[in-house]
Amino acid sequence: MTKTMMLKNKRVAVVGLGLTGLSCVRFLHQQGAQVLAMDTRAHLTPELPAGTDVQLGPLDAQSLVSVDFILLSPGLPLSEPALVSARQAGVAILGDIELFARFNKTPVVAITGSNGKSTVTRLVTQMLKASGRKVAEGGNIGRPALELLEDNADVVVLELSSFQLETTDSLAPLAATILNISADHMDRYSSLEDYAAAKQRIYVGAKHCFYNREDRLTWPERPNRQQSFGLSAPETGWGYDPSHDMIIHNSKPLLEFGVCGLVGQHNLLNIQAAAALSLTAGASLEGVVEAATHFTGLPHRCELVRRTQGISWINDSKGTNIGATQAAIDGLAPQVAGRLILIAGGDGKGADFSTLDLSRVQVLICLGKDGQRIAEQHDSAQLVADMNEAVFQASRIAKDGDMVLLSPACASLDMYANYQARGQAFVDAVEAL
Repeated sequence: MTKTMMLKNKRVAVVGLGLTGLSCVRFLHQQGAQVLAMDTRAHLTPELPAGTDVQLGPLDAQSLVSVDFILLSPGLPLSEPALVSARQAGVAILGDIELFARFNKTPVVAITGSNGKSTVTRLVTQMLKASGRKVAEGGNIGRPALELLEDNADVVVLELSSFQLETTDSLAPLAATILNISADHMDRYSSLEDYAAAKQRIYVGAKHCFYNREDRLTWPERPNRQQSFGLSAPETGWGYDPSHDMIIHNSKPLLEFGVCGLVGQHNLLNIQAAAALSLTAGASLEGVVEAATHFTGLPHRCELVRRTQGISWINDSKGTNIGATQAAIDGLAPQVAGRLILIAGGDGKGADFSTLDLSRVQVLICLGKDGQRIAEQHDSAQLVADMNEAVFQASRIAKDGDMVLLSPACASLDMYANYQARGQAFVDAVEAL
């Protein structure tokens, strides 16, 4: 039986009509399925293929119970009452990554973590491309996974969120990693352990697992072909020799960190993880070194916006949780000759800001929904109304040798459409000074 026959004439509900959901609708139509497209947003006007049934507004449990299976977009929790009813009635709930896995025949490199996963995903892609490999990249970054099936690539590189992993069972990647675990999405998960358990699903069926030995929650629960990466210099696995500023593998020097395009302690770990994954997937050592040397990072991730009058302005708008902001502070503070001025705040998603170590921050400027809660963690904090005021106040305070870092430790949706818009607001305000 062909895989097309598996879906032909099947009645499938696609729940959630963002980019991922729409890619599911298109794919299912191509396979001959009967599609019911659903979204809780009543006023949405999605562009759907002809013949698609549509239901907008509150999810109808009766409709979901009547389908063969449900394709759930990652933004909607499995705890939604209508989904619980469907599952209790025996209706399977899959995500787009699981559907991709059931059709895919190409080796997969899978990457997750609370922070750094987009950077590592792109760096792995660049390392493989520099080695002459044809790469398809997507998942939680860029293109939806189902679109990658058409690419005829040598390797598929997937960034995966905890939400995507909740509904994924059979991906079985060639190589997988959890980069780190810190409190995030605590408005969706009951505990840090619950969140970590979702991340751990990336290791299921993986042939090679790479974990962060500095972070116990990333360690694979079931021993497999695995190696760690970290800040020490072990005899086996990946590490760092500070006496020679050298990234090492199995005690042998691989790459001088000082020549890499990425900076900061957090990126020292990211480069190790990317190199481990890439070499496992067929990259050459030369390709790994070339990409690590030239790759300077993604927009809105510890990005230098401007250096003027001895003041550095850094855009880390992608710092949407405490762990990301902590990594930015710890990674950048050693480079600051003067004071570190932090701009933070937004929607904290239920995070406990008392766990954010601000001892290296001399001045704190807070904004947004949870700005007050963050301000309470520092003796030299002030509240502002918006990004323009935040940048203006920072410009009044900053002197030669200081660094102004936007790293919000929060989501952006209380004030902006997304973290990119927030980062651009920071860039525009800095450039207007």
